[in-house]
Amino acid sequence: MAEKFPVVIDVQKIGEEEELKKLREACEKWGSFRIINHSIPPTLVADMKKVVEALHDLPFETKKRNTEAIAGGGYVGPTPLSPLYEAIGIYDISSSQSMHNFCSQLHVSPQQRQIMEAYGQAVHGLAVKIGQKMAESLGVVEGADFEDWLYEFRFNKYNFTAETIGSPGVQIHTDSSFLSVLKDDENVGGLEVMDSSSSFVPIPLFPGTFLVNLGDIARVWSNGRFCNLIHRVQCKEANKRFSIATFMLAPRNRNVEAPEELVNHDHPRLYRPFIYEDYRKLRFTNKMYIGEVLELLRLSLS
Repeated sequence: MAEKFPVVIDVQKIGEEEELKKLREACEKWGSFRIINHSIPPTLVADMKKVVEALHDLPFETKKRNTEAIAGGGYVGPTPLSPLYEAIGIYDISSSQSMHNFCSQLHVSPQQRQIMEAYGQAVHGLAVKIGQKMAESLGVVEGADFEDWLYEFRFNKYNFTAETIGSPGVQIHTDSSFLSVLKDDENVGGLEVMDSSSSFVPIPLFPGTFLVNLGDIARVWSNGRFCNLIHRVQCKEANKRFSIATFMLAPRNRNVEAPEELVNHDHPRLYRPFIYEDYRKLRFTNKMYIGEVLELLRLSLS
């Protein structure tokens, strides 16, 4: 019997024991789940999508001004490995200076900035709640405050045409984050995730929901209990595809490490503590996009 994916988590019931158990199992088995009843207004989501489309309609020379200090940040244009993909990014979206810099780079209007800030605040609150419940599902109380973690926006566009059907939209990868709250395109599919048999499973469209994917940092923080989802995007139809990813990255000004509650005789610490920016540099310098970089951070258990 085929595994049912994705698991659907009701945010309004996430405090109940049964829903919490379902959340933990989804994190451990898949590293991904859908959320419903998230309370983010559909009008705000629609407005945000219009902003993202408008930003991607800017001239290439303007989009190139979107630069970030962190490895892999800012504007990413088409590459030989991902010729159909481009993305615009804001690192540390809770920083007014970061938002100001981004808006200056791309001549963002006051109304567009207001929409981005409202959307960012709403999704930030949702991500914090999900992170806290993920921690609670493992029995973690200390170290479960995700309020001041670093957050990043990635506005993705896939330039799909009739000639590119069957081609990869973006290469196989894991996310360089703890989790992402993804507003995937409600009309154009293509996202696929790897299951336990190393086969890719397509993600069905589910309007009005968000998809949460766990990244490398979740695997480290959970001391190996949570799965860092391997996924890709494939061109399925001749339509432009947009998605809005809000990444909860890592603790601000603190090491990435598993909380003490998750380290014991039966579960020794798997990864050495590290600074998030160092991990990002390792990942992009070594071109390790499928979680391989974590092996460089693994502790010897001998």
